[in-house]
Amino acid sequence: MFTDFHEQLLSTTHGHVYARIAGEGPPVLLLHGYPQTHAIWHRVAPDLAAAGFRVVVADLPGYGRSAIPPLDVVSAFSKRAMAKTLVEAMASLGHSTFMVVGHDRGARVAYRMTLDHPEVVQRLVTLDVMPTLETFEGLGRLGGIAAYHWYLLAQPYPLPETLIGHDPEWFLRWSIQSWAGYKDAFTDEAIADYVRSFSQPDRLRASCNDYRAGATLDCEIDAADRDAGKKITSPMLALWGAGVGQSATEGRILSTWKRWATNVHGEGLPCGHFIPEEAPEELLAKLIPFLS
Repeated sequence: MFTDFHEQLLSTTHGHVYARIAGEGPPVLLLHGYPQTHAIWHRVAPDLAAAGFRVVVADLPGYGRSAIPPLDVVSAFSKRAMAKTLVEAMASLGHSTFMVVGHDRGARVAYRMTLDHPEVVQRLVTLDVMPTLETFEGLGRLGGIAAYHWYLLAQPYPLPETLIGHDPEWFLRWSIQSWAGYKDAFTDEAIADYVRSFSQPDRLRASCNDYRAGATLDCEIDAADRDAGKKITSPMLALWGAGVGQSATEGRILSTWKRWATNVHGEGLPCGHFIPEEAPEELLAKLIPFLS
């Protein structure tokens, strides 16, 4: 994976950010989700670089090979804090402005980055998310069952860590397979990278802290912005997994984002949750024109 990319540890005031970098042109930051690492982009990043972009594929703070924020400080895992760290990381490369594409938890960091640093983010792409506060508010009975991990991982330490830590690889593989539309979309190399990270106790705790912050601070910050009428003003593309064999039509995700952004369009793609691995060609067909 990432044959033509070079590895680099990007310095920030909150520890290093691990990244793979390649290409020349306008800078694009790619951010992964749970329970994965930067490796989720291995089918997308090389083509983006070849299309004329400077591609930076990063591990979120606490994930993969990036530094782990203080584990006893849940606020260090808020999307506001993660976004600030990643803005610093990109600045260390000389990129004071850039575009950002985020999947899952990475998309939550990306939209928070765009709200908090509108002068930095030129274009925003979110994959398979809605704003965190809106997601919690809309889950309901069946949604809560489907998104059970949101509530499990947000429980106080060490409850989820102890339960998942009994067999973290099993939990990771079961989660990925249960959320995927195409069950065979994942390479052995990518899965090995996810397992390597997820099996480390400190990184497992970091991923739980991510959800603890999501259920508390992230919702409070979203609520403050919504009450104040603050909106994303950068051009935005929202994409989501519409399901295997289903038509890609405007749905609740796009209508929700239209309340949060002044210039947003998007659609569903024929896949499950893991768009960069399940539908890389369809994703690139949307990304390259938008980022260009």
